[in-house]
Amino acid sequence: MSTEIEINSPKRLRHLKLVGIVVLLAAAGIVTTGIFTRVHARQEMTAWSAAQAIPTVAAHTPGQQGATQSLVLPGHLSAFVDAPIYARVPGYLHAWYADIGAHVKAGQLLGLIDTPDLDQQLLQAKADLQDAQANEKLAASTAKRWTEMLKQDSVSQQDTDEKTGDLAAKQAIVASAQANVNRLEALESFKRITAPFDGVVTARKTDIGDLINAGGGDGHELFTVSDARQLRVYVSVPQSDAAAIKPGMTATLSMPERPGMTFQAKLLDTDDSITQSSGTLLVQLEVDNQNGLLIPGEYTEVHFAMPTDPHALLVPASALIFRQSGLQVAVVGKDDHAILKPVTIATDLGTQVEIGSGIEANDRVIDNPPDSIATGDAVRLAATHAANPSPTSLADHGDAERAHG
Repeated sequence: MSTEIEINSPKRLRHLKLVGIVVLLAAAGIVTTGIFTRVHARQEMTAWSAAQAIPTVAAHTPGQQGATQSLVLPGHLSAFVDAPIYARVPGYLHAWYADIGAHVKAGQLLGLIDTPDLDQQLLQAKADLQDAQANEKLAASTAKRWTEMLKQDSVSQQDTDEKTGDLAAKQAIVASAQANVNRLEALESFKRITAPFDGVVTARKTDIGDLINAGGGDGHELFTVSDARQLRVYVSVPQSDAAAIKPGMTATLSMPERPGMTFQAKLLDTDDSITQSSGTLLVQLEVDNQNGLLIPGEYTEVHFAMPTDPHALLVPASALIFRQSGLQVAVVGKDDHAILKPVTIATDLGTQVEIGSGIEANDRVIDNPPDSIATGDAVRLAATHAANPSPTSLADHGDAERAHG
């Protein structure tokens, strides 16, 4: 039996060795397959991650505005002629004949002032005039008589000259007294407060029995008369738009309390000066108000049709990139890689900006670019944003937002 075991032992060893080799080869294959699979999966993950790292962006070409753009500014209406009426003579108000809202004609009586002091002064001045005239008459007859006696050598030349000089002095006194009477009579005419022109009484600040002080300094106005058939419109235009303001331009007025209604105004003139405190140019326009729909003192929105720069381009404000190197926008190159371009802003229209320089009309500007975007970065265009917004819609949107105030 021991002899049989010794004979079969080498065969069994060879069999076990063969099995071990097969197991080792299988294990090596499994390990190799696992390593290859993991390497392939890692490569796919790396490629997928790299693809996902490419930002998807919306890009469109810049728009262009039309021939004009709307400039909307706040303004206020004022009567074409507005006259506060003060008393010229002191006294007490005897009566008033026109209240607020009354339509009056030029020269129409508005009020009457009692002036007892002035009446007495006029009476005294007339009496002084009569006295001066009497003295003049006596001096004239005396001078005539002495002149006749001088011809007969009855009096000296000196005495005759004295009588003639006295007549001239009396005549000057008469002229002075007459001037005083005329002055007081002119003041007497101011007892009647009349309308200086056709218009509407917009204020009455006195009543019967009020003490009236003369002049516009210490005393307050008695009435205010306004001519509102034509109205003035005052607007403060920013310095950036002042160069485009020319006499003869027209503007459209709109009031919040009259929705849907507009009024045409014509630019009369400007003050040709920039106010330092506000940096604006004061502009005066005229609007017809024969129908009386407009009221002096009203707030209004003034719409100017301003000429535009034909070379200026519109882009969304969200496309701007603020970096330490300056203001930039990102555009998509031909190979779908980003290019950062420095730009300058001509006009800020709110959600739209007018670019003065830095981009071309055919550039594809990226809207809302990633904060980390840099020149050379690959980008992917979003299919849903491939369509470009029309230049007209961009201009209209900018017009709606272009307001200063």
